[in-house]
Amino acid sequence: MNTAIELKNVSYRYPSAVEPCLKNVNLTVEKGKFIVVMGASGAGKTTLSLCLNGLIPQLLEGELTGQIDVAGYDVRKTAVQSISRILGLVLQDPETQIIGSTVEEDTAFGPRNFLVPLEDIKWRVNQALDKVRLKGYNDRLTEELSGGEKQRLAIAGVLVMEPEILVLDEPTSELDPVGRSEIYETLDDLRRKKDLTILLVEHSSEEVIKKADEVVVLNQGEVAWSGVPTELFRNIHLLRQFGIKPIPVSLIGWNFYERGWISLDEIPLDIPSAEGLIRRLLPKCGYQERMDLPLKQESHIPEKEAAVQICELIYQYNSGPPALQGINLTIGAGEFVALIGQNGAGKTTLAKHLNGLLKPTRGSVIVDGMNTSQYDTSHLSKTIGYVFQNPDHQIFSASVEKELEFGLKNAGLKGQEVKERVNDILLYTGLDRYRNVHPFSLGKGERQMVAVASILVLNPKLLIIDEPTTGSDWVGIQTMMALIRKLHNAGTTIIMISHDMDLVAQYAKRIIVLKDGCITLDGNPQDVFSNEEILLDSAIVPPQLCRLSSRLKDVLFQKTLIEPDEFYAFFKSGGKT
Repeated sequence: MNTAIELKNVSYRYPSAVEPCLKNVNLTVEKGKFIVVMGASGAGKTTLSLCLNGLIPQLLEGELTGQIDVAGYDVRKTAVQSISRILGLVLQDPETQIIGSTVEEDTAFGPRNFLVPLEDIKWRVNQALDKVRLKGYNDRLTEELSGGEKQRLAIAGVLVMEPEILVLDEPTSELDPVGRSEIYETLDDLRRKKDLTILLVEHSSEEVIKKADEVVVLNQGEVAWSGVPTELFRNIHLLRQFGIKPIPVSLIGWNFYERGWISLDEIPLDIPSAEGLIRRLLPKCGYQERMDLPLKQESHIPEKEAAVQICELIYQYNSGPPALQGINLTIGAGEFVALIGQNGAGKTTLAKHLNGLLKPTRGSVIVDGMNTSQYDTSHLSKTIGYVFQNPDHQIFSASVEKELEFGLKNAGLKGQEVKERVNDILLYTGLDRYRNVHPFSLGKGERQMVAVASILVLNPKLLIIDEPTTGSDWVGIQTMMALIRKLHNAGTTIIMISHDMDLVAQYAKRIIVLKDGCITLDGNPQDVFSNEEILLDSAIVPPQLCRLSSRLKDVLFQKTLIEPDEFYAFFKSGGKT
C-alpha cells in the first residue's frame, strides 16, 4: 500500500515563540485511509495541517526541522500551488479562503487557475455544490451567506479541485447536525469510490467514530496516543486527560463499568448498543414494569417583564428569498433561550435585529423597551451585548486589556472606573494571565472568550452569543458554558445560537427552532427534542441521550432524559423516574 503522508521527526517553532508548537512528530498515513487528529486547543493540530500543504515553511516563517513527504513529494522543495493539486486543505476559518463575490465564482476559482476547460469547470462546480448542500446557490453573494454556509462553500472549493488527499481543519464546526452528518457521509463516500486519503482535525466525535480508521491525539505538540477510535472513546480517563469530549452514551456505560456491572469492552458508543445494555441491566436496579404516569408540562411562556418583543418581523437581503418571514416572538427578562435550526434558517439574521445591526424590512423589534429602528447600535450596545459567530470580527486592539477598555471609553467612562471594571472582568473570565497579550496570538477558543469579556465589561442586561464554543476544546467549552450559566443565574437574559445540541439540551431553558425564516417549534428542551420528525425537517438531530431516551419510552414514563445524571438517577432509584 502506498504512503500518502509521512512525517519524520518534525518539529516547528513559530517566530518569537519560546516553545516549539510541534515536537518530534512521526506520522504515517497510508493511501485511502481516514485519520482523525484530536487534542486540546493549542496541541498543534492546525499547525500540523499547515505543514502538509507547504504553508509552513514556505509562507509562514519559523523554524521547521524534520522531513515531510506528501504523495512522494518533499513539501519543502515543492511549490504550494503544485501541492494544492494533490492535497486540498480546508482551513478552520472558512472566510480566510473565500475569494469570489458569488458562490459559483468562488467555487470555480481553483480550477480556473489551472486552466480546466470551461464546461468541465461548470460540471465540477455543480457537483461540488450539490455534495455540500449548496445546490442552487450559484448566484448567491458570498458576503450574505451564514457561517455554516461559508463553511460548506470552503469545502466545495477544495472538492472541486479533485485532490488525492484531503486535509480538513474542523470543517463542520459551524454546520447544523444533519449538515455535519452529510459532510462526513460525503467524505466517506469519496474515500471509498475514489480512494481519497483524508486527514481530519476534529473536536466532535459522534459522527466520525465509525468512519475513521485511526485516531491520533496530539498533546502539547507531541503524538500522545494513536489507535482505533473505540479504544480511545471507551477510556473516559484518557479523554479527560487529553481534553476530548466523550460520546454521551459512553458516560452512562462508564458509570456502569465503575460499578462493576460491565467490562470496558461493553461500554456503548452508539444508541442501539446503549439501549440494549440498559434493558439488559434493568433487573440489577430492581426495575419492574408499571403503567405510565402523566408528566408535568413546563410552560415556556415568560412570566417576567418582556426583554424582547418582536412583531411581524420580515427581513430581505439583496439576494435570495426573505431571510425572516413574519416572526412573532416574546422573550422574558432573565430567560435562557437557544436559537437552533439549519444553516441559513435565519438565526443570526434574527439575532442581529436585537442590537440594531440589521433594521426590519417590515415589522418591529422592541428590546428593553427600545424600538431598535429608532436607535443606533452604539446606543443599544449599552444594554444589549452581542458576541459574533467569528470573534475576529470584533477584536482589533493590541492587547486583551485594551480590547476591554475600548468599549468602556467609547461609552464615556474614565479613569478608575474603567480600570476596576476591566480588572473584575479579566478575573471573572479567567483572562487575567493574558492581560498584555495580543488577542490574535491566542487560540480561537480564547479569542472567543476575549470577545465575550469585551461585551461583559459593559454590563449588558441582555447577552446575544452566536456559536460561543466554535473551535474550542472540551475544557474550553465547559469553561465558556459555566460562564454563561453564571451570567444567567445573576439575572442576565441569554440568547444563544448553537449547533451543539448537547449544550443546548444541557443549558438552555427554552428552545426556538427556525426554518426558512419562520419559527417551527418553541418550548422547553424536553418538549422540543421529543419532536424528532419536525426537527429532522429543520436539519436538527436531537442529542444522543434524547434519542436514547425516546427508544426507552416504555421504561421511562415517556419522559425525555437529556443528561447522563438523569440516567444515573433512574438506576439509583430502582427505575423510578
